[in-house]
Amino acid sequence: MKDPLELFDPVPADIDLSELDTEHIPTHIAVIMDGNGRWAKLHGKNRAFGHKAGIGGVRALIRTSNDLGVRYLTIYSFSTENWLRPVTEVKTLMTLFANTMAAELEGLSKEQVRIRVIGDMSALPDKTRTTFENAVVSTQHNTGMTLVIAVNYGGRLEIVNAARTIAQRAAAGQLTAAELEALSPEGFADFLDTANIPDPELVIRTSGEYRVSNFLLYQIAYSEFYITPVLWPDFDKYELLRAILAYQKRDRRFGGV
Repeated sequence: MKDPLELFDPVPADIDLSELDTEHIPTHIAVIMDGNGRWAKLHGKNRAFGHKAGIGGVRALIRTSNDLGVRYLTIYSFSTENWLRPVTEVKTLMTLFANTMAAELEGLSKEQVRIRVIGDMSALPDKTRTTFENAVVSTQHNTGMTLVIAVNYGGRLEIVNAARTIAQRAAAGQLTAAELEALSPEGFADFLDTANIPDPELVIRTSGEYRVSNFLLYQIAYSEFYITPVLWPDFDKYELLRAILAYQKRDRRFGGV
């Protein structure tokens, strides 16, 4: 972990950096990046302009999370429902994903960031899919933070696919009746896209919307939420710091007292 005094210099007046507990940084942070379109509209531009502007927020999020010692960072890039957007916007996003990933890969590798993709990549355009696949392979031995990119991802579909896999294995005799009877919530999680990734302690959503948008539905059962009105292109390292400081003040009881 880098020195927070160096990371956040200068410190905004509303933040007391002495309150940051460097021993209590969330292991896994998940982020719903929202507001690109509204940001573009406020600036008199089209939605594509907002998506491109949002790259800066992604860079700040990844770099600062890694510097603070976050071990897993999941970003919601494209949902299974986002295909309903105008064709031109979807094409812009897919091209942006490919170009950004290719441009950022060397820097991420130097920082020892390991990339993992969750969701159905089979439906992605060839260039986008190949770029993501190459990033996963080329960073698989890195030892730093794991960047989980959710693309063509939907929480409901993930759960359905996990149940389908369990049923198929049972039908094929690969799971016994006794094993099915003993299946625990933790065991079921092993069939999800996020297998071997701890559940996020903190979920951040930008743009002030209070909904989860089909994101990590199984995994966020006891996550803490931080909702900020900041639109995604305006998200920076200080907003991440505010979210972590808010998280550290929560009393996580997991259903207990």
